[in-house]
Amino acid sequence: MKNKVTLFFLFILLGHLAIAQDIVADGIKSIAEKYNAIGIAYAVVKKNKIIKTGAIGYKNLETKESLNSENLFRIASISKSFTATALMQLVENGEISLDDDFGDLVGFPVRNPAFPDQVITLRMVLSHTSSINDANGYFNLDVINPNKSLDWRKSYNSYSPGTQYEYCNLNFNMAGAVLERLTDKRFDQYIKQQILDPLNLDAGYCVDSLDSERFAYIYEYDRELEHFKIQSAAYNPRSEEISNYELGYSTPVFSPTGGMKISVTDLAKYMAMHLNYGKYAGKRILQKKSVKTMQTKVAHKEGYGLALCEVDNFIGNKKLIGHTGSAYGLYSSMFFSPEEKFGIVVITNGAVLKYDNGHVALTKEVSNFLYNSLIEKLREVPINKGGK
Repeated sequence: MKNKVTLFFLFILLGHLAIAQDIVADGIKSIAEKYNAIGIAYAVVKKNKIIKTGAIGYKNLETKESLNSENLFRIASISKSFTATALMQLVENGEISLDDDFGDLVGFPVRNPAFPDQVITLRMVLSHTSSINDANGYFNLDVINPNKSLDWRKSYNSYSPGTQYEYCNLNFNMAGAVLERLTDKRFDQYIKQQILDPLNLDAGYCVDSLDSERFAYIYEYDRELEHFKIQSAAYNPRSEEISNYELGYSTPVFSPTGGMKISVTDLAKYMAMHLNYGKYAGKRILQKKSVKTMQTKVAHKEGYGLALCEVDNFIGNKKLIGHTGSAYGLYSSMFFSPEEKFGIVVITNGAVLKYDNGHVALTKEVSNFLYNSLIEKLREVPINKGGK
């Protein structure tokens, strides 16, 4: 009798999941139409397992080739967490400290000219509290190197390091250079060796090492002309820059701050590792203490830890950890709850941009829809645990 009851509830659950498949497909299409999205890829993780991946729309708008969940996207600023994860591995090994002088690590003076006696630490750089800004740009380290540029002072804000928050891409391109100096390995190769390969992720920062047939084309919406423009620069080859590469300084070529190319499915696996405090599919990438450090706010008002931020206005008022990305017309989001053991990744390769309470409205709406359809609804399905 017990087995029959268990099977009965299993059939109910399977039936619910089958219905959910149709609801999800229709729901995502409806949201896509609302924002004129070129394509949307998504993945849902629950209790350390991917329970749903999918994609709608186009990989290539011109040819009408369909998007799928294995296509590669340049995910923009979610890339920062890969850089921080690799550096935290070195912190675990005792090779560096989060409170080390960042100038000593990067190989040239890093001091706010208004506060020359105050040390700017690795922790400050990874949490956007360094007082460094992007005013001079961030794709060449010369802009902040006093030995290379007369305008280096413009790369600093007027407040004391560690006291305020300002989001800064230059922070992470410098952090990538630090990784190279410490490991004597090229940034993209080190990330592959230490994070991607152990997790069995087919991804990377070096565009030339990836299968270009898998790239999802990225489109930016021109509001004046009211149409989408393809952004081929998102996947420009880097072979020429690499041929003249200076280890520990040319690192922005790979954009540690935003250059990861990965599918929504593999990004969900990476997210699951952080969701499970450093471990996924039997592979430990970081110790629990290190992951908690990354997830803990340094910039308390803004909610930033180390390349991960805390939000409470993305899915209801739930406390979530993660990051977003925006570049070339692509918008991405990766948010998860370590307490409730779920996470959701959403990427669009082009849409009409609208905001909702500080977040890209499309990725937020899709994430809420997926949560309500695949996380919250499943809790309503009764599961017999062998009782009367």
